[in-house]
Amino acid sequence: MRNPQLNRHGELIHLLSIEGLPRAVLHHILDTAGTFLSVNEREVKKVPLLRGKSVFNLFFENSTRTRTTFEIAAKRLSADVINLDIARSSAAKGESLLDTIANLSAMQADMFVVRHSESGAPYLIAQHCAPHVHVVNAGDGRHAHPTQGLLDMYTIRHYKKDFTNLTVAIVGDIVHSRVARSDIHALTTLGVPEIRAVGPKTLVTPDLASMGVRVCHDMAEGIRGADVIIMLRLQNERMSGAMLPSSAEFFKNFGLTPEKLALAKPDVIVMHPGPINRGVEIDSAVADGPRSVILPQVTFGIAVRMAVMSIIAGNEA
Repeated sequence: MRNPQLNRHGELIHLLSIEGLPRAVLHHILDTAGTFLSVNEREVKKVPLLRGKSVFNLFFENSTRTRTTFEIAAKRLSADVINLDIARSSAAKGESLLDTIANLSAMQADMFVVRHSESGAPYLIAQHCAPHVHVVNAGDGRHAHPTQGLLDMYTIRHYKKDFTNLTVAIVGDIVHSRVARSDIHALTTLGVPEIRAVGPKTLVTPDLASMGVRVCHDMAEGIRGADVIIMLRLQNERMSGAMLPSSAEFFKNFGLTPEKLALAKPDVIVMHPGPINRGVEIDSAVADGPRSVILPQVTFGIAVRMAVMSIIAGNEA
């Protein structure tokens, strides 16, 4: 069965998940993103690659950072950008997801950027939209957040150059994290030899071992000798029941402090998809410290999203 994200030539036409994408496609996106970084430094921050194209941001779930960076990326590609607060409009009035998509397609949409609380919603949209319309998953349920995964990969490559000799620790609320899943698939595809999932037993499931991930329930074991540490936010809004004694207890055991950071490699980089919770998963001294690359991640994210949109818009279904 053909990957629904690729056309018959193996070219990217939708970005729904990193899972199943060939390494060459990931490298193409990262290489293209590198060419867009200089655009972001120009006085006039625009290129005409999507001129005349309409990009609809469909956010069925709240987001500020992701929606803003997608909007900036599309506008820098010269697209016409339409932001729709779907949660307060058609969906609130009882319209089905596919009816919403059909109506928007009739408005001559060229690309849908979709965030949805239900896993798989972007796949459903990609299956039912017109052949010329491209779909980018901006986060679906617990399933995937592929552009965040790609910007994380760009950040790692920028600072570490080579993936094939790295130890990467992903720390925190992994069970609820679509970012963690996308990162794990990308790191595996790009040849990272040691991926560690670090956190309490309630937030790190043992099935990750089947993906080649080393599961650690001890922070010191998890980050010792790491080249890259990716911290994750505690997603209280997705938790049901008491999965943690308290945020203070979590910080004591799994919060990243300067003392714990000293266990990692001296040139370790610390990443976080944001928004960060200071004093819960990360100490301010680390978040603002010399090993943190959290703000560069945001800058790289615009270039990566420009790359994704320009690549898929240039390929025919």
